[in-house]
Amino acid sequence: MSFKYERLDKDKAMLLVVDHQEGLFQLGRDQGPTSMKSSILAHATLGKIFNLPTILTSSTETGPNGPLPQEIFELHPNAPLIKRQGEVNAWDNPEFRAAVKATGRTQVILAGLVTDVCTTFLALSLREAGYEVFANRDASGTFDEKTASDANDRMRAAGVQILSMFAVACELMRDWRNTPGQKEMLPFFDTYLPEYGMLIRAHDNAVKTGAISSLGRS
Repeated sequence: MSFKYERLDKDKAMLLVVDHQEGLFQLGRDQGPTSMKSSILAHATLGKIFNLPTILTSSTETGPNGPLPQEIFELHPNAPLIKRQGEVNAWDNPEFRAAVKATGRTQVILAGLVTDVCTTFLALSLREAGYEVFANRDASGTFDEKTASDANDRMRAAGVQILSMFAVACELMRDWRNTPGQKEMLPFFDTYLPEYGMLIRAHDNAVKTGAISSLGRS
C-alpha cells in the first residue's frame, strides 16, 4: 500500500479561526480554561508568525455566542471577518467560501468551538471541496473528551489530519534554521508551550553560566 505524506507547507497553507467566541468558550470543557485560552491565541499567532492568509469567522455573535477575543483582532487587524448570521457550517456562507478561495491556497489549518460542529462540519466540507485539511485539536474544544474523540474520528475517516499545536508549528517551520525558525519560534513556545519554554530557559541558562552537566556521558 503506497503512502504519501501530506506535509504542511507555509507557502500553500491558510489559517482559519472558526467561532472562537467568548460566549462559546465555556463549552470547551474537554480541557481546562487556561489551556483552552492559550491554545486559541497560539492558533491565531501561528498565522501571524508564518504570514499565512488568515480568515476569521463568527456565528451570530450578537447573541449569547459573543464576539471573538480582542487579542485575535490585534494579531490580525486586516484579516477578513465573516460574521455569519445563521449558517452553522461556515462553508454554507457564500462570503466565507469566497474568502477561502481568494487565498489561492490548497491547505487549510483550522480550529473552532465546538470541535464536533464548528470544526468538523467545516473540515468535512473543505475535504469535499478538494482541500488538504489540518485540524488543530488543541485549539478546538467541546463538551467532553468522548465528544472530541468521536468528532476527531469522524474527521480522520474523511482524510482530515488531526494535529496538536506543537505539531502544526513544527511542521510549518520544518527546520530550526529556517525563517521563521529558532528566533521566532522559541519565544512562541515559551509563551504557549510552557513545558518546552522552561526547558529552553534552563538550557539557555546553563549555556550562559557554563553549567552544562557531563553526567551520563561516557
